[in-house]
Amino acid sequence: MLAVEKGSEMAKKDDLDLVWGVEAIGAIIGRTYQQTYHMIQSGHLPMVKRVGERYVASRAKIVAFFMEDAA
Repeated sequence: MLAVEKGSEMAKKDDLDLVWGVEAIGAIIGRTYQQTYHMIQSGHLPMVKRVGERYVASRAKIVAFFMEDAA
């Protein structure tokens, strides 16, 4: 399993909690591919970053972003 050094600890790849791709991000927020892509391009999902030709975000940051508005 791939490990990434994190201070003096080793974190497993799964611990990074990353969601790759517009479709996967859309599944988390309950939106279609097109709706999600539009939200990303419009800046409505600031936690989503572009890496090469793919989009990536932390699942925890996506959930926190939407839970913040609900509180």
